[in-house]
Amino acid sequence: MNDTLQQCREEIASTERFRGQIPDIVRNLAATCNNRECFDHVSAEPIPSREAIMAILRRTGDILYPGYFFQTRLDPLNVEYYLGQEVTALFDALSAQAALAIRHDCLRHGLACTNCTERAQAAAVDFLKGLPALREALAKDIRAAYEGDPAARGYDEIIFSYPGLYAVTVYRIAHRLHELEIPLIPRIMTEAAHSRTGIDIHPGARIGEAFFIDHGTGVVIGETTLIGDRVRIYQGVTLGALSLSRSELEELRNTKRHPTIEDDVILYANATVLGGETVIGARSVIGGNVWLTRSVPPDTQVFLKNQELVFDRKA
Repeated sequence: MNDTLQQCREEIASTERFRGQIPDIVRNLAATCNNRECFDHVSAEPIPSREAIMAILRRTGDILYPGYFFQTRLDPLNVEYYLGQEVTALFDALSAQAALAIRHDCLRHGLACTNCTERAQAAAVDFLKGLPALREALAKDIRAAYEGDPAARGYDEIIFSYPGLYAVTVYRIAHRLHELEIPLIPRIMTEAAHSRTGIDIHPGARIGEAFFIDHGTGVVIGETTLIGDRVRIYQGVTLGALSLSRSELEELRNTKRHPTIEDDVILYANATVLGGETVIGARSVIGGNVWLTRSVPPDTQVFLKNQELVFDRKA
């Protein structure tokens, strides 16, 4: 018994000795918050919540696709009541997070006051007014997916399960907020979709009607990309910028760095198109694994010529 008691006392003393080092660790860690080489947000002013923004994204999806992702049964008798509740809640949540994002941007960059709350509420109302048009745009994307994929058995299957449609839905939501000059939130949204689907679409890209991403994993669409109507792209496609030095990057940060894809173009798997001056002309087809840094005229097919395959039988 005495040996056991002594062992317990030694373990308690050992624990206290190790725990006694924690205050110095905390002081050293807190000191790094005053170090400009590190990043933190130690401030009385709150910043947007990623969890709240994800909730806004889910609620917007429920509104854009009413009845698909809502647990309660929706019928013509209660649709206005349901939408009234959801739209009101979306206004409150979006305006609150947008105000935090605007205020954070102003304080970070030392900008003049722009009445964060009023500006955020005005942007939220403008966003809500655009929801019918957003639903119409997404309906064209869904039809494009059905018409472009013979494996699709119906529109419901596309809405429920296609990662390309999810990524495009999030992009169109985020792009509208980007147009309304809400900082930070659009990028959080599209990067969340990127994490979920492997499809990376910058909210600043401009994408036309009836856009379809088939399969989708590995697709990259850069900030200044322009995409016309009825464009179809496959997995692994990159619409990117040419590699730049650090000095060039700063000079070109606010200029067009990504390609233009005109109407009715098809880009097959793993095609790469780079550069702000590169234009893929209307109705062209870009084959798989093609690498392009120059423009292509309309009605052109671009493909690799007979890549050599080597079959070497095992000894």
